[in-house]
Amino acid sequence: MTDDAPELRASDADRERVAEVLRDALAEGRLDMEEFEERLDATYKARTYGELAPITRDLPVGAVAVPKVDMVKRPEGERSWAERIVGGEGSSTWGVAVMAGFQRKGRWTVPRRFTGVAFMGGGEIDLREADFADREIVINCVAIMGGIEVIVPPGVEVVVRGIGIMGGFDERDESVPGDPGAPRVIVTGLAFWGGVEVQRKQTRAQRRALREERRQERLDRREERRELRASHRDERYEVHRELLEEHRDMWRHGKRGARERRED
Repeated sequence: MTDDAPELRASDADRERVAEVLRDALAEGRLDMEEFEERLDATYKARTYGELAPITRDLPVGAVAVPKVDMVKRPEGERSWAERIVGGEGSSTWGVAVMAGFQRKGRWTVPRRFTGVAFMGGGEIDLREADFADREIVINCVAIMGGIEVIVPPGVEVVVRGIGIMGGFDERDESVPGDPGAPRVIVTGLAFWGGVEVQRKQTRAQRRALREERRQERLDRREERRELRASHRDERYEVHRELLEEHRDMWRHGKRGARERRED
Protein backbone atom coordinates (compact mmCIF):
# COMPACT_ATOMS: atom_id res chain seq x y z
CA MET A 1 0.00 0.00 0.00
CA THR A 2 1.34 3.41 -0.84
CA ASP A 3 1.51 6.35 1.51
CA ASP A 4 -1.43 7.92 -0.33
CA ALA A 5 -3.59 4.93 0.67
CA PRO A 6 -5.92 5.36 -2.35
CA GLU A 7 -8.29 2.58 -1.24
CA LEU A 8 -9.10 4.21 2.11
CA ARG A 9 -12.57 5.70 2.33
CA ALA A 10 -12.71 9.49 2.22
CA SER A 11 -14.55 11.50 4.87
CA ASP A 12 -16.93 14.45 4.45
CA ALA A 13 -14.09 16.73 5.60
CA ASP A 14 -11.85 15.36 2.82
CA ARG A 15 -14.50 16.10 0.20
CA GLU A 16 -15.02 19.62 1.58
CA ARG A 17 -11.28 20.32 1.34
CA VAL A 18 -11.30 19.32 -2.32
CA ALA A 19 -14.43 21.41 -2.94
CA GLU A 20 -12.70 24.44 -1.40
CA VAL A 21 -9.74 23.97 -3.76
CA LEU A 22 -12.14 23.87 -6.72
CA ARG A 23 -13.85 27.09 -5.58
CA ASP A 24 -10.48 28.84 -5.35
CA ALA A 25 -9.54 27.55 -8.82
CA LEU A 26 -12.84 28.90 -10.21
CA ALA A 27 -12.24 32.30 -8.61
CA GLU A 28 -8.69 32.43 -10.02
CA GLY A 29 -9.85 31.54 -13.54
CA ARG A 30 -8.15 28.15 -13.61
CA LEU A 31 -11.51 26.43 -14.19
CA ASP A 32 -14.54 27.60 -16.13
CA MET A 33 -18.02 27.10 -14.71
CA GLU A 34 -18.70 23.90 -16.65
CA GLU A 35 -15.43 22.27 -15.45
CA PHE A 36 -16.11 23.45 -11.92
CA GLU A 37 -19.58 21.90 -11.85
CA GLU A 38 -18.35 18.59 -13.29
CA ARG A 39 -15.50 18.32 -10.80
CA LEU A 40 -17.63 19.40 -7.85
CA ASP A 41 -20.19 16.71 -8.71
CA ALA A 42 -17.41 14.10 -8.90
CA THR A 43 -16.05 15.31 -5.54
CA TYR A 44 -19.29 14.72 -3.65
CA LYS A 45 -19.73 11.32 -5.32
CA ALA A 46 -16.19 10.15 -4.46
CA ARG A 47 -15.92 7.45 -1.81
CA THR A 48 -12.13 6.93 -1.59
CA TYR A 49 -8.93 8.96 -1.66
CA GLY A 50 -8.12 7.34 -4.99
CA GLU A 51 -11.31 8.81 -6.51
CA LEU A 52 -10.59 12.26 -5.06
CA ALA A 53 -6.96 12.49 -6.22
CA PRO A 54 -7.53 13.00 -10.01
CA ILE A 55 -10.00 15.83 -9.41
CA THR A 56 -7.29 18.33 -8.39
CA ARG A 57 -4.24 16.66 -9.94
CA ASP A 58 -3.72 19.53 -12.43
CA LEU A 59 -4.28 22.28 -9.85
CA PRO A 60 -1.59 23.83 -7.63
CA VAL A 61 -3.02 22.58 -4.36
CA GLY A 62 -0.06 20.88 -2.67
CA ALA A 63 -1.16 18.25 -0.16
CA VAL A 64 -4.52 19.78 0.64
CA ALA A 65 -6.53 17.92 -2.02
CA VAL A 66 -6.04 14.39 -0.71
CA PRO A 67 -4.65 14.09 2.82
CA LYS A 68 -1.76 11.65 3.08
CA VAL A 69 -1.41 9.05 5.81
CA ASP A 70 1.87 8.36 7.54
CA MET A 71 1.31 4.63 7.85
CA VAL A 72 -0.93 1.84 6.63
CA LYS A 73 -4.35 2.21 8.20
CA ARG A 74 -5.04 -0.98 10.08
CA PRO A 75 -8.21 -2.44 11.50
CA GLU A 76 -8.91 -1.64 15.13
CA GLY A 77 -7.00 -4.03 17.38
CA GLU A 78 -4.32 -4.92 14.80
CA ARG A 79 -0.72 -3.95 15.61
CA SER A 80 1.78 -2.50 13.15
CA TRP A 81 4.80 -4.48 11.96
CA ALA A 82 7.11 -2.25 14.00
CA GLU A 83 5.18 -3.23 17.13
CA ARG A 84 5.34 -6.93 16.27
CA ILE A 85 9.09 -7.20 15.62
CA VAL A 86 10.14 -7.34 19.27
CA GLY A 87 13.56 -9.04 19.22
CA GLY A 88 14.55 -11.51 21.90
CA GLU A 89 14.82 -15.29 21.76
CA GLY A 90 11.29 -16.37 20.99
CA SER A 91 8.78 -18.16 23.18
CA SER A 92 9.07 -21.52 21.38
CA THR A 93 11.80 -22.88 19.12
CA TRP A 94 10.48 -26.29 18.07
CA GLY A 95 7.41 -28.51 17.80
CA VAL A 96 7.23 -32.29 17.33
CA ALA A 97 4.32 -34.53 16.41
CA VAL A 98 4.79 -38.32 16.32
CA MET A 99 1.51 -39.97 15.32
CA ALA A 100 -0.10 -36.94 16.91
CA GLY A 101 -0.17 -33.17 16.36
CA PHE A 102 1.30 -29.89 17.56
CA GLN A 103 0.18 -26.27 17.31
CA ARG A 104 1.81 -22.90 17.67
CA LYS A 105 -0.83 -20.20 17.34
CA GLY A 106 -2.21 -17.09 18.97
CA ARG A 107 0.04 -14.52 20.62
CA TRP A 108 3.54 -16.02 20.68
CA THR A 109 7.03 -14.87 19.68
CA VAL A 110 8.50 -16.61 16.65
CA PRO A 111 12.27 -17.15 17.08
CA ARG A 112 14.84 -16.50 14.38
CA ARG A 113 14.73 -20.22 13.61
CA PHE A 114 11.86 -22.58 14.41
CA THR A 115 11.89 -26.31 13.68
CA GLY A 116 8.75 -28.38 13.25
CA VAL A 117 8.75 -32.17 12.87
CA ALA A 118 5.71 -34.25 11.94
CA PHE A 119 6.11 -38.06 11.73
CA MET A 120 2.83 -39.71 10.75
CA GLY A 121 1.16 -36.71 12.32
CA GLY A 122 0.44 -33.05 11.71
CA GLY A 123 1.60 -29.63 12.80
CA GLU A 124 0.17 -26.11 12.59
CA ILE A 125 2.40 -23.02 12.79
CA ASP A 126 0.17 -19.93 12.80
CA LEU A 127 1.90 -16.54 12.54
CA ARG A 128 -1.18 -14.33 12.20
CA GLU A 129 -1.20 -13.06 15.80
CA ALA A 130 2.48 -13.72 16.52
CA ASP A 131 5.36 -11.40 17.35
CA PHE A 132 8.71 -11.84 15.60
CA ALA A 133 12.20 -12.01 17.07
CA ASP A 134 13.73 -10.61 13.88
CA ARG A 135 12.78 -9.20 10.47
CA GLU A 136 13.83 -12.48 8.87
CA ILE A 137 12.92 -15.83 10.37
CA VAL A 138 13.46 -19.40 9.19
CA ILE A 139 10.88 -22.14 9.70
CA ASN A 140 12.45 -25.54 9.15
CA CYS A 141 9.80 -28.21 8.50
CA VAL A 142 10.39 -31.96 8.42
CA ALA A 143 7.26 -33.88 7.37
CA ILE A 144 7.61 -37.67 7.12
CA MET A 145 4.35 -39.36 6.16
CA GLY A 146 2.67 -36.37 7.74
CA GLY A 147 1.97 -32.72 7.09
CA ILE A 148 2.77 -29.27 8.43
CA GLU A 149 0.73 -26.15 7.75
CA VAL A 150 2.35 -22.71 7.98
CA ILE A 151 -0.16 -19.84 8.16
CA VAL A 152 1.08 -16.29 7.50
CA PRO A 153 -0.87 -13.02 7.60
CA PRO A 154 -1.23 -10.76 4.54
CA GLY A 155 1.77 -8.50 4.07
CA VAL A 156 4.45 -11.05 5.01
CA GLU A 157 6.97 -12.02 2.33
CA VAL A 158 7.35 -15.80 2.01
CA VAL A 159 10.29 -17.72 0.50
CA VAL A 160 10.01 -21.51 0.11
CA ARG A 161 13.20 -23.58 -0.18
CA GLY A 162 12.11 -27.04 0.90
CA ILE A 163 12.79 -30.38 -0.76
CA GLY A 164 10.03 -32.86 -1.54
CA ILE A 165 10.66 -36.60 -1.96
CA MET A 166 7.42 -38.31 -2.90
CA GLY A 167 5.93 -35.31 -1.17
CA GLY A 168 5.96 -31.58 -1.70
CA PHE A 169 6.11 -27.98 -0.54
CA ASP A 170 3.25 -25.66 -1.47
CA GLU A 171 4.74 -22.50 -3.03
CA ARG A 172 1.58 -20.70 -4.16
CA ASP A 173 2.11 -17.68 -1.85
CA GLU A 174 5.83 -17.35 -2.45
CA SER A 175 5.64 -14.63 -5.13
CA VAL A 176 3.36 -12.27 -3.14
CA PRO A 177 5.32 -9.10 -2.21
CA GLY A 178 5.51 -8.05 1.41
CA ASP A 179 4.50 -4.78 3.05
CA PRO A 180 7.21 -2.25 3.91
CA GLY A 181 8.65 -3.15 7.31
CA ALA A 182 7.01 -6.58 7.37
CA PRO A 183 9.06 -9.66 8.32
CA ARG A 184 10.40 -12.16 5.79
CA VAL A 185 9.55 -15.81 6.41
CA ILE A 186 11.76 -18.51 4.87
CA VAL A 187 10.18 -21.97 4.85
CA THR A 188 12.68 -24.77 4.33
CA GLY A 189 13.11 -28.45 5.19
CA LEU A 190 12.14 -31.88 3.88
CA ALA A 191 8.86 -33.53 2.95
CA PHE A 192 9.13 -37.33 2.56
CA TRP A 193 5.81 -38.95 1.72
CA GLY A 194 4.29 -35.88 3.26
CA GLY A 195 3.66 -32.23 2.61
CA VAL A 196 4.26 -28.71 3.86
CA GLU A 197 1.61 -26.13 2.98
CA VAL A 198 1.95 -22.35 3.27
CA GLN A 199 -1.33 -20.46 3.47
CA ARG A 200 -1.99 -16.74 3.64
CA LYS A 201 -5.03 -15.96 5.80
CA GLN A 202 -6.49 -12.81 7.30
CA THR A 203 -6.34 -12.04 11.00
CA ARG A 204 -9.48 -11.77 13.10
CA ALA A 205 -9.19 -7.97 13.10
CA GLN A 206 -8.94 -7.94 9.30
CA ARG A 207 -11.96 -10.23 8.95
CA ARG A 208 -13.97 -7.99 11.29
CA ALA A 209 -12.91 -4.91 9.31
CA LEU A 210 -13.88 -6.59 6.02
CA ARG A 211 -17.30 -7.56 7.41
CA GLU A 212 -17.83 -4.01 8.63
CA GLU A 213 -16.80 -2.58 5.25
CA ARG A 214 -19.21 -4.90 3.44
CA ARG A 215 -21.98 -4.01 5.90
CA GLN A 216 -21.35 -0.29 5.30
CA GLU A 217 -21.41 -0.84 1.54
CA ARG A 218 -24.79 -2.58 1.86
CA LEU A 219 -26.10 0.32 3.94
CA ASP A 220 -24.80 2.81 1.37
CA ARG A 221 -26.49 0.93 -1.47
CA ARG A 222 -29.71 0.76 0.53
CA GLU A 223 -29.57 4.52 1.16
CA GLU A 224 -28.93 5.18 -2.53
CA ARG A 225 -31.96 3.06 -3.46
CA ARG A 226 -34.06 4.88 -0.88
CA GLU A 227 -32.99 8.27 -2.24
CA LEU A 228 -33.69 7.10 -5.79
CA ARG A 229 -37.19 5.94 -4.83
CA ALA A 230 -37.80 9.25 -3.08
CA SER A 231 -36.63 11.10 -6.18
CA HIS A 232 -39.00 9.07 -8.36
CA ARG A 233 -41.86 9.76 -5.97
CA ASP A 234 -41.11 13.49 -6.17
CA GLU A 235 -41.05 13.32 -9.98
CA ARG A 236 -44.38 11.47 -10.07
CA TYR A 237 -45.85 13.99 -7.67
CA GLU A 238 -44.74 16.86 -9.91
CA VAL A 239 -46.27 15.19 -12.96
CA HIS A 240 -49.55 14.57 -11.13
CA ARG A 241 -49.58 18.14 -9.84
CA GLU A 242 -49.06 19.51 -13.33
CA LEU A 243 -51.83 17.30 -14.70
CA LEU A 244 -54.14 18.46 -11.92
CA GLU A 245 -53.41 22.08 -12.74
CA GLU A 246 -54.15 21.41 -16.41
CA HIS A 247 -57.50 19.79 -15.49
CA ARG A 248 -58.35 22.73 -13.25
CA ASP A 249 -57.50 25.19 -16.01
CA MET A 250 -59.65 23.21 -18.47
CA TRP A 251 -62.52 23.11 -15.98
CA ARG A 252 -62.28 26.86 -15.30
CA HIS A 253 -62.10 27.57 -19.03
CA GLY A 254 -65.11 25.36 -19.74
CA LYS A 255 -67.13 26.90 -16.93
CA ARG A 256 -66.25 30.41 -18.11
CA GLY A 257 -67.26 29.50 -21.67
CA ALA A 258 -70.62 28.10 -20.54
CA ARG A 259 -71.34 31.26 -18.54
CA GLU A 260 -70.49 33.45 -21.49
CA ARG A 261 -72.82 31.44 -23.73
CA ARG A 262 -75.69 31.82 -21.25
CA GLU A 263 -75.15 35.54 -21.11
CA ASP A 264 -75.25 35.76 -24.89
